[in-house]
Amino acid sequence: MNLLPKKSEEFAKTDYWNSFFKKRGEKAFEWYGEYIQLCDHIHKYVKLSDKILMLGCGNSKLSMDMYDNGFWDITNIDISPIAIKRMIDINANKRPGMQFLEMDATKMTFEDEKFTVALDKGTLDALFIDNSPETKAVIERYLKEIMRTMRNGGRYLCVSLLQEHILKYLLEFLPTNSFMIRIVYCLDAANSTAEDNNLNLVSMPVFIVVATKFTLLPSPIFEFSLDNVAMKRVKTACDLDDAVSSLQKAAIICNGLVRGNIAGYNEVSMELFKPGDNNPRYTVYILDQPPKSTLKRYAAFLVPQGRENEYLFSTPEGRKHLQESSEFQRLLIITLHRDQVYNSLAEVKEELIDSIKSVAPQGFKEMIPILSLGNEIGKRETLVTGFSQISGEFRIEEVEGENGQVMRRLIFLSNEMLVQSEALVKIIKPKGKKERKKIDIGYLACQHHVYMSTGIQMATNTCNNKNKGNVLVIGLGGGSLCTFLHEALPYVRVTAVEIDPIMLEIAEQFFELKQDDRLHVVIDDGLDFISKCKEEGINFDVVLFDVDSKDSSIGMSCPPKSFVNPAVLKNIKYIIGPKGIFLLNLACRNKTMRDDVIKVLKEIFPYICSYKIEDEINEVVYCTTNEKFQDLTNWKRMLGNAARNFNTAVKDKHLTQQDMLNISKFLNKLSL
Repeated sequence: MNLLPKKSEEFAKTDYWNSFFKKRGEKAFEWYGEYIQLCDHIHKYVKLSDKILMLGCGNSKLSMDMYDNGFWDITNIDISPIAIKRMIDINANKRPGMQFLEMDATKMTFEDEKFTVALDKGTLDALFIDNSPETKAVIERYLKEIMRTMRNGGRYLCVSLLQEHILKYLLEFLPTNSFMIRIVYCLDAANSTAEDNNLNLVSMPVFIVVATKFTLLPSPIFEFSLDNVAMKRVKTACDLDDAVSSLQKAAIICNGLVRGNIAGYNEVSMELFKPGDNNPRYTVYILDQPPKSTLKRYAAFLVPQGRENEYLFSTPEGRKHLQESSEFQRLLIITLHRDQVYNSLAEVKEELIDSIKSVAPQGFKEMIPILSLGNEIGKRETLVTGFSQISGEFRIEEVEGENGQVMRRLIFLSNEMLVQSEALVKIIKPKGKKERKKIDIGYLACQHHVYMSTGIQMATNTCNNKNKGNVLVIGLGGGSLCTFLHEALPYVRVTAVEIDPIMLEIAEQFFELKQDDRLHVVIDDGLDFISKCKEEGINFDVVLFDVDSKDSSIGMSCPPKSFVNPAVLKNIKYIIGPKGIFLLNLACRNKTMRDDVIKVLKEIFPYICSYKIEDEINEVVYCTTNEKFQDLTNWKRMLGNAARNFNTAVKDKHLTQQDMLNISKFLNKLSL
C-alpha cells in the first residue's frame, strides 16, 4: 500500500493526513527515527521539569515514550482530528496527564510564554513543501507562534532532513529573532529511516536543530555536532550550511552506490574526517567489477601506513588492477593519513564500520570482511615537520615497510602521494655502544635512478681516477642519488644544483649527504646554472634532470615543462659536447604531451633511446650527439657493457650483494 503522497504539496493538507492515519490504523508512524534513536539528544536538551509542546504529533510514539521516561508535562497538537482521537483513546488510561488537542500550529490558542520546549519531529518538513511566497508566509506564522508561546531561554527542537530551502530559511530567521542555533547530526535516526523497508525511503541524514530563545543576542551563535560528539562552534551561518550539505551530498553518493553498480566507470572516492578536525583521517576508494557467480559481494581493504604511495594503491590504474585481481564484486580501498594516530587495527575497524556499511550493496546483510596486508595497519613516525618557501609544508617520516624494513621519507604535503626522497634505514650496534640508525647508501628507492646511474657509467667508462667524469645533477632531493654515485663510482665528480636551500639541510641532516671534492651542491636555479655554464664554457660529461613539477594539472609530473624548452636543451647540447650524455627522467601520463617532449628532444639530439620502467609512468631517456649511437644495436652494446660494469662496481664497493639491474630485461625493453 502506498502511504506517501504523490505530490509534496499534499503534505500540508488536512485531508491527506486524515487519509494517512486511517490507512495506518493502530501502527505508529515514525518520521526520522523512534525515541530510542533520538533519546540521547532529547535528554541533553529537555529537562523532566520542562513544559513541552509537541507540534504535529500525528500517531507517533515519541511523546508516549517520553512520558514513560519521566517527561510528564507534554501537550500534543495536530491538525488531524482522526489522529488526535486515536491518540486520546490510546493514552486516556495509561497516560492521564498528557494532553492531545486538535489545533493548527500556525494559529495556536495558547497564552504567551506557556512552554519551555517546543518539539517538532517532521512537522516543519511537512509544512515547508516548497519555496513559494505563500509557503514562506505559512512558515513565518508557524515559527512566530512557537516564539510567542515559548519562554525566554526556551528551546525549539526540530527533527528534520534540512532540505536546502528549509535550512537557508532557518539560518536567516532564527538569528534575526535572537535564537542561538545548534545542529546535531543523528546517525542512529538516519540508519533507522533507511531500514524502513516498507516505505522505500531514501536514506538521508537526519538532524536536530536546537534553537534557544534569548531576549537579545549581541552576535549570532552557531554550533554543529556529529551525533554524540562534542559541539563545535563555527563562525558563520555559511559554515553551518557547509557542514550539513557535505553530509547530505555524501548520503546521495552512498545511496547511489547502495542501489547501483559502477563497474565500467571511474572509481568513487571520499575523505572521512573526525568531528572538529580539518585534516582527513581516511580516504576511501570504491570500485566495482561486473557481477559474477564466482565473486563474493563486498569487502574493504586497509592499506597499511607508509604503503599508500605504492603504485597498487596510489594510482587509479593500480587500484583497478587490485580490484580485478580480488575475489570481490565491490572493493573499498582505504588509506590512512599522516599526522593522524592509529592505535590498533581493531580501533581502525571500529571507526570505519558505519561508513563501510553505508556503501554496502543493497541487501548485503553479512559481516563485512575488512582485509589488510599481514593483518596490520603499519607504523609511521614523523621525525620533523617543516615548511619550504618553494615547495610548501613537508614531513620527514619513517615508516615500516615489508619484512620490517624501516624507510625514511621526505614528503611534500602539496602532493602527499609522491615520495620525494626515500632511504633505507639500518640499525647498527657498535661494540660496547648503543645501537643507532644509519642510512643504507646502497639502497636506491627510485628505479629510474638505477637506469640513470647506468647511463652515467656508460658516459664515464673511459674515465679513470686521474680523469674523473663530471656529472651535473639538476635536482638534489634528499641527495640519495648523489650520495650513491659518490660511493659507487669513485671516478665521478658530481655537481648537484638545487633551487631550494632547505633541501640541502634536509639531505645533510636526515639522509647523510656529505660534500667533498667529488660531491658539491650549488644552491641556484637549475636553468640559470645551465645558462651560466654555456656562457662560461663549462662542460660536463653527463647532465641529468631529476626534477619534479609543482604543477600537477598539466599531466607531466617530471620534469617541469620549462625544462624541455628547446633553448634549454640547446644549452645542454653545448655543455655535454659531442661525446656526452643527457639523461632525463620523464614521467608523463598524457601520451600526446609525452610524444611532444620526445619530438623536441629529437630535434636537438640526433640520437636518443628510452627505457620505460615496468608498472611506473617513469621512463629514462638517453640523449646524445655521439655518432656511435646511430642505431639500437650500438645503444644496447654500450649500455650492456655499462650495466655489467655498474653491477660489478656496486658489489665491489659492498653496497649490495645482488645485481642492481637485470641486464637482459633492461636491454630487451630499450627502444629508439
